[in-house]
Amino acid sequence: MLAPRRIAAIVRVLDRIPHLGVIRFHTRVPVVEGGRVTAALVAALAAEKAVWVVVHANHPRELTPAMKAAVSRLTRAGIPVLSQTVLLRGVNDDSVVLEGLFRGLVAMRVKPYYLHHADLVRGTAHFRTGIAAGQRLVRSLRGRVSGLCQPTYVLDIPRGYGKVPLAASAAAPEPGSGGWIIEDADGDQHAYPPDPADAENDSCGS
Repeated sequence: MLAPRRIAAIVRVLDRIPHLGVIRFHTRVPVVEGGRVTAALVAALAAEKAVWVVVHANHPRELTPAMKAAVSRLTRAGIPVLSQTVLLRGVNDDSVVLEGLFRGLVAMRVKPYYLHHADLVRGTAHFRTGIAAGQRLVRSLRGRVSGLCQPTYVLDIPRGYGKVPLAASAAAPEPGSGGWIIEDADGDQHAYPPDPADAENDSCGS
């Protein structure tokens, strides 16, 4: 959201830090206001170090002509673009919707990077799917799209224990509680509460 002049100044400072190998920007700007991604802004991202841009898109309807044009300006300048998506109940918890989103992103040279299980944020329970429902969705995509279209399904463990893939080995039901046991990168285990959708035996919509 900063002016290109200010972004360029930040990038120049980061570019001079010896131990910094990659400069990464996460943004919704190409999705919601693609016209802000001007030639001047793209030029402001130029650096000797690798610069990556990660866009946050949650539904195929967000893949508008303006977004496509914005992403094209980035990729034509040699800036690789990834995407992150939050799995949202009633928005994109459907294999057809996710397939359309991920295919559309790849078609505009954007690699789907992460599919996030929605965080335990107060007031957002109605948007959370169950972990089991999310795992079923991810499995259903394997036979529908190529590996390019498949992000890693991840959960951010509360209280700062890190992001982990929700593969079967990393997330297991906790007997008798309705919740889950999540294993972090160090092999430590953390209790994770049941989501409302788990308790309701929510389907994955495929």
